[in-house]
Amino acid sequence: MGLPILAVIAGLVLLVWSAERFVDGAAATSRYLGLSPLLIGMLVIGFGTSAPELMVSALAASQGNPGLALGNAYGSNITNIGLILGLVALVAPLAVQSGVLRRELPILCGATLLAAWQLRDGTINTLEAFILLVALAAFIGASIWQGRQSEARQDTLASETDHSLDSHPMSLKVSVIWTLVGLVLLVASSRLLVWGAVDIAEAFGVSDLIIGLTVVAIGTSLPELASSLSALRRGEHDLVLGNVVGSNLFNTLGVVGLAGIITPIQVGGEVMVRDWPVMAVMTLAMTVFAIGIKGRGGRINRLEGGLLLALFVGYTVYLIRLVMLGGA
Repeated sequence: MGLPILAVIAGLVLLVWSAERFVDGAAATSRYLGLSPLLIGMLVIGFGTSAPELMVSALAASQGNPGLALGNAYGSNITNIGLILGLVALVAPLAVQSGVLRRELPILCGATLLAAWQLRDGTINTLEAFILLVALAAFIGASIWQGRQSEARQDTLASETDHSLDSHPMSLKVSVIWTLVGLVLLVASSRLLVWGAVDIAEAFGVSDLIIGLTVVAIGTSLPELASSLSALRRGEHDLVLGNVVGSNLFNTLGVVGLAGIITPIQVGGEVMVRDWPVMAVMTLAMTVFAIGIKGRGGRINRLEGGLLLALFVGYTVYLIRLVMLGGA
């Protein structure tokens, strides 16, 4: 048992480090290739911080553990909103000024509802997984079109991304090297993490879904936490929310979609009555807090951040009690 636990710890540490190198390198490389700051913030950084979830879920699905893949994706969404956004808002209230993010939040709610429709029969089959990937491609295409509009280029998310890139200058050669090194280590650390997590689940008789919702989900969300705290220190509030929204969109559509393409995902009834409702409620709460009741721009204050964090803690404690009582 000692070796699998060590593998999980080492895998998580390496995963977080390599993900940060990958995102920093990819963002800088994209800038050299002429991608606008808005698109870098929306796609490269937001989606790039979900690279650990993508790697872990793809490997888990290919090795016959689709429950781990689904748990990782949905658990990461819950962690991103509850632990990361909630914790950051407790440290400093987040003012949401980006019009782009206020338009993306309802899209994330729609993707969450699409997930419920696909879960209704207990299986995410190949066709449904393909629909998720098509929806992701459509979103990326719409984002690229939107990023070319003059109004969008002046969005606060664009200016915050530009400032973030300026604070970490990197030559083209260095950015390409870090992108490649980060990608290779992401694959290696994901393999190590999946092996250890599956062995622990089997040893304790716990479902790989629960392992994915807890240990693996929190671990693969650490890059989002690191980038969010870094953005908060620079006062880049929209970039904090952009990290969470972009990551959750990618998890819901891309991570689950790719895993389902690799192998159909059998979904237990507990996901629809326990895990998806928690993810949906937290997504809706984040949307209402960020947009504001009157739709004129919101502010996620400390009380709202505390509520999100309390929901996450309560959900996690409930899962741990299930494991201790042998109901997982």
